[in-house]
Amino acid sequence: MSESTLLQLQCFEALVAHGSFSAAAAHLNRTHPTVHAALTSLENQLGIVLLDRSGYRVALTAEGAALHARTVLFLRQFDELRREAAQLAAGEETELRVVVGDLCPLPETLGMLRRFFGASTGTKLNLMVETISGPWERLDDGDCDLIFHHLDKPSPQYEAIALFEVKLVPVAAPGFFAGTVSDALTPDDMRPYMQCVIKDSSRRPSQANYYLIDGARTCSVADQLMKRELILQGLAWGHLPVHLIQADLQENRLLSLEGRHLRGATLPHYAARRRDVVHGPVAERLWSQLQDSAT
Repeated sequence: MSESTLLQLQCFEALVAHGSFSAAAAHLNRTHPTVHAALTSLENQLGIVLLDRSGYRVALTAEGAALHARTVLFLRQFDELRREAAQLAAGEETELRVVVGDLCPLPETLGMLRRFFGASTGTKLNLMVETISGPWERLDDGDCDLIFHHLDKPSPQYEAIALFEVKLVPVAAPGFFAGTVSDALTPDDMRPYMQCVIKDSSRRPSQANYYLIDGARTCSVADQLMKRELILQGLAWGHLPVHLIQADLQENRLLSLEGRHLRGATLPHYAARRRDVVHGPVAERLWSQLQDSAT
């Protein structure tokens, strides 16, 4: 495939992702005419119309949608091939992409990474934080090399190292709940009260119901720190990891609602990576260090 055709596909994907020629041009660091010419040339070359340009944002035609899925896959594989070739040429990866799930205890998780990257100064750590199913989507899409997260659905597609357990408990601020706080509280008792939940960062959100009470009013936040603060202020109740609120519970800034009917949970957390991709020497050394720390 010639370079011009590769650019055409990159422009096509950028247009779909960003919705306009100007936004696609900015993303690719190209000019607006270059992107427009690339798409026109691609459509002429294929003999089909890929984009409906009649609206404010460009939209895929039926033919464009069919080609787009294959284009995304091709570009992802091309990027992986280019990255692996660069790794082989240099002998060492220049970057490792790591995703940390929102429930991970940060001192322990970042401490493991600090010990490793402190001795691997030639490799940059690209650290991302994702929530709910976001880490697994990043891993499945090839957007990262490694994740730290809980494992909802074990699969032979992944290899995983058990690292630590995270305990979640339902909590509220003193005075938030009008009734008596006891282990007899039921979901029906909590239904009139605002429940705070974490927003899934995935582009394809999980359908899993994480402690959500049917019929309850909810508010969603992007991270656990915002959720903790909102609950501390008496605006809602919700489940939080114990490592984040240990002092709040001890000093009665938060009250545990856990009981016979409102359950907490203990989620084992893992380092996980895909089996079906080539891992470079730096990634392999990090994996070995994580295995040693887990034993």
